[in-house]
Amino acid sequence: MPLLERIDSPEDLRRLPRSQLPELAREVRERMVDVISRVGGHFAPGLGVVELTIALHYVFDTPRDKLIWDVGHQGYPHKILTGRNAAFPTIRKKGGLSGFLRRDESEYDVFGAGHAATSISAALGIATARDLKGEDYRVVAVVGDGAMTCGLAFEGLNNAGHTDRDLIVVLNDNEMSISRNVGAIHKYLTRMVTNPLYNRVRDELKHLLRAAPGTLGDTMGSLAGKFEESVLNMLAPGILFKELGFRYVGPVDGHDLDALVETFENVRRMKGPRLVHVLTRKGKGYPPAEQSPVVWHGITPFDKISGELARKRESLPSYTSVFGRGLVELGARNPSLVVITAAMPEGTGTGRFGESYPDRFFDVGIAEGHAVTFAAGMAVEGLRPVAAIYSTFLQRAYDSIIHDVALQNLPVVLALDRAGLVGNDGPTHMGLYDIAYLLAVPNMTVTAPKDGAEMLALLRLGVEEATGPFSLRYPRDSVPEQVPSLDEIPRVEYGTWEVLRRGHGVAILAVGTMVLPALQAARELEAEGLDATVVNCRFLKPIDRTTLDWVAAQHDVIVTVEEGTIVNGFGAALARELEPARRERPGLQVEILGVPDRIIEHADRREQLEEVGLTAEGIARCVRELAGSGGVVQVRESA
Repeated sequence: MPLLERIDSPEDLRRLPRSQLPELAREVRERMVDVISRVGGHFAPGLGVVELTIALHYVFDTPRDKLIWDVGHQGYPHKILTGRNAAFPTIRKKGGLSGFLRRDESEYDVFGAGHAATSISAALGIATARDLKGEDYRVVAVVGDGAMTCGLAFEGLNNAGHTDRDLIVVLNDNEMSISRNVGAIHKYLTRMVTNPLYNRVRDELKHLLRAAPGTLGDTMGSLAGKFEESVLNMLAPGILFKELGFRYVGPVDGHDLDALVETFENVRRMKGPRLVHVLTRKGKGYPPAEQSPVVWHGITPFDKISGELARKRESLPSYTSVFGRGLVELGARNPSLVVITAAMPEGTGTGRFGESYPDRFFDVGIAEGHAVTFAAGMAVEGLRPVAAIYSTFLQRAYDSIIHDVALQNLPVVLALDRAGLVGNDGPTHMGLYDIAYLLAVPNMTVTAPKDGAEMLALLRLGVEEATGPFSLRYPRDSVPEQVPSLDEIPRVEYGTWEVLRRGHGVAILAVGTMVLPALQAARELEAEGLDATVVNCRFLKPIDRTTLDWVAAQHDVIVTVEEGTIVNGFGAALARELEPARRERPGLQVEILGVPDRIIEHADRREQLEEVGLTAEGIARCVRELAGSGGVVQVRESA
């Protein structure tokens, strides 16, 4: 009987002799390869922490001892070992396991995590609550070295070291976040860990201390760990963490279970803030993932024998890919264009610009607030910065957007990838809030294209003509059309909407990804005697007052549709703008379609759109309901 089939909880794991742990690690990897090859998901990060996960649950009394994971990309082995192995094939599917950590999914998921660098601060909060309540258990935070480019991680370390609270931080060092790590911290850790002198001194100290004969050897052996740590901390990365108030242990081979278990058993007996530096390899155990960890970070289904990825059905490129191509075209004719990303050159499509113009491309690491203020500094000196950041991650930079960009009215272009419903990554990665939070920012232009060509036209407008902050949101999806080169795309006049269909009685004011479904809904409604106007509201701020006034004067029903929150979104802003018209014409109806005020769970993006009614059928259904049982809206004569 395979070992994994006997593991329903970490308690079962702790019953195994240490000699069987390597076999269990092999079986966990096999399980991951088997399942993810069929369903897709985050892959390389979990493969890299199999031994680390086993060792942590083996040594610490989870769930009594609290294990807090950072992000959740690396959480798949943790899920497999904590009673969710049978459900593992449902991961990231509607109604199945989350791809990230969820407190409501398991008592072993102590703290929900989808964004990097939260684990240390959360762990310190949990440890503080433990002490205030007079309880006794260990608190362990696992943080990736990629998260060490994020200021939040250092805020947590600084506070934890200052408080001298009993807390363990495990630094999982694989030289990767999603892409290759950048920055001084990464260089420092790599330089020290790979330094030949450091490693030679370390090895010789181990040999010297443990080679002493007889009783002296036994005594020296028992002291070896402590003495070695003290001496090597003067030479190694421990200096940095020691100055922050942590006792440093490591680096430890993250794929050597004996070393990991022994280290954690020793560390468990210590007190105060301590940090264990563990070296792992992202994608460990599956050669294609080891060779290309960026490609295999999050993956579609694949052939587990050959490693060949399943071909996507879509023949059209993604918005992200088209955006990256557009940046390169703009960069060729505008030497002042600079591009910034926060550890996501592949994810945002900006890597293509970096390959073409390396001197004008900046990956700042997982540091979204810094990315925005960095862009503001370049804008002050006349450059035209584009900061491409996922919508969900830009939330972390909100103060920088207001304080450093908007209040100074600087021409920084914010490109919000993954805006709207993102599908299987679920709630932590939803780009649903950017419309609401950017509409509130003074001087900010807020735009959303209906297709790939309009996205590039708006990008060009923001880079070449905008005089203040300019935002552009686009989805995690394929473009609906073949996109020509930038020179073939007509210019968009600033602040204008586009009337795509003139009807009577009812008007659908659609934003971004909802424009084409609105047109389809109008075609369906036409067969039922409802002739709807459809307007492409590509500028959410400023609004096209001329077109809005015409719509208000010539229609009795106005439906706004957006792939964002109903609360404080575009529809809410328009309803406020339409109040004078509604006072003049009490019969004027305004209906807002968008994402309701609740958490939208992980599922396929199409399933999510259907769930909240943001499809052609959903839009048509709303108009029918407003039209009443008679099926015809009373119309006014069109001007």
